[in-house]
Amino acid sequence: MNLRRVLKSLTLRLTLVYMALFTGSVGLMLAVTYVAGVWRPLRAVEATIRADGDRLAAIYAADGRDALIRALEARVAAAKGRLPYHVLIAPGGAVVAANLQDWPDIRSGDWVRYEFGTYATGTEEEHEAVVRDMALRDGYRLLVGVDTEDLDEREDMIFEALSWGAGMSLLLGLLGGLVMTYAVSHRLERINRAARAVIGGDLSGRVELHGSGDDFDQLSATLNEMLARIEGLVASISRVSDNIAHELRTPLTRLRAELEELAAAGDPEEARTLAAAALDEAQRLQAMFEALLRIARLQSGPSDAHAPVDLTLLLEDAVDLHRPAAEEKGQALDLRAPAGLAIRGDRDLVFQVLSNLLDNAVKFTPPGGAIRVEGRREGHAVELAVSDNGPGVPADERPRVLERFYRSGKGDAPGFGLGLSLVAAAAERHGADLRLEDAAPGLRVVVRFPT
Repeated sequence: MNLRRVLKSLTLRLTLVYMALFTGSVGLMLAVTYVAGVWRPLRAVEATIRADGDRLAAIYAADGRDALIRALEARVAAAKGRLPYHVLIAPGGAVVAANLQDWPDIRSGDWVRYEFGTYATGTEEEHEAVVRDMALRDGYRLLVGVDTEDLDEREDMIFEALSWGAGMSLLLGLLGGLVMTYAVSHRLERINRAARAVIGGDLSGRVELHGSGDDFDQLSATLNEMLARIEGLVASISRVSDNIAHELRTPLTRLRAELEELAAAGDPEEARTLAAAALDEAQRLQAMFEALLRIARLQSGPSDAHAPVDLTLLLEDAVDLHRPAAEEKGQALDLRAPAGLAIRGDRDLVFQVLSNLLDNAVKFTPPGGAIRVEGRREGHAVELAVSDNGPGVPADERPRVLERFYRSGKGDAPGFGLGLSLVAAAAERHGADLRLEDAAPGLRVVVRFPT
């Protein structure tokens, strides 16, 4: 896996975006923690020190230096929480009272925060403190503060967590991104290999499944189904092309022979007979091509027609249309369907399905035979079935009779072998289930329309 490919990987880029969002979230969380755990307590400490400083300055102004010293000592004695710090410096720089070991020599502002040495507990210690540096009258300088070592430690911990957490998040995120990029690229490469094999002409190529059942396996399974469908369609197209060439050879040969005889005919009556025969062949070819075009259009996409269709009425019309042909062969044509059967679809196309099934039944049922047409509701579907007691179709040939031009050894029976192909295409267009069953004897064709 080369570096350029890794850098262009969508997985890596998404990982980097996630890392940025995660790091930003951690930073925001620590910022909120800092505000709640350090900044706000510091503001509260400063407010307390300001109040103490104002109170001590007022004592000095009213009662003098000695009263201020007593107040400072009382402040230390009364402390229960944070250690109080103070330094009182005379105008000449002499220290009058202090519990600190060091402080800023020069006053640079009202507030200072840094580590001070203290002996308030009897031993020298370093403590973080917040101190207010005040200038009193007569040149005295007063520093008043409290210990904030806990806040300093908390602040250090937050910044250390921020630096280490951000660094570790970026490092682990980058490593995780590289691992995920490799894993995803490896899975995608399987799909690419199968696609390149198909592009190269090997329609049997399939995507290798990982076996985990994850999204990639589901995608691979879907692609395999698509490739199998494409392979089947290409094979079907090849068979259809061969069948078309075979089926057209005979009528075109007859048409050519009849036209040649017509050209050589000297008798007007013979010429009319030959012209009529040539016209019949031309009409037969036209019917074949129209059937092929209709099947192709049906298989080209989903139906746009979803109007309500009265299936009972269509069954009655189709039976009435084919009853004369059945009676001519002495066949009994029986219809059994309740009133009000309805589906949604293309009315003309559904009628074509019924007509083709009845035409086949009449064509292949022997004289004196019986044909039954049924319609019924089955749960959330409507079934129509056409049964006959003719020769039927062997079980191993039933899938093939749905192919174009396949005629199941029916000899010289009229037709092109396209009727059931059109029925199958129309059923698929309507999302219907088509089944060919044994009528014992004969064939039973069932079309199940969803409602």
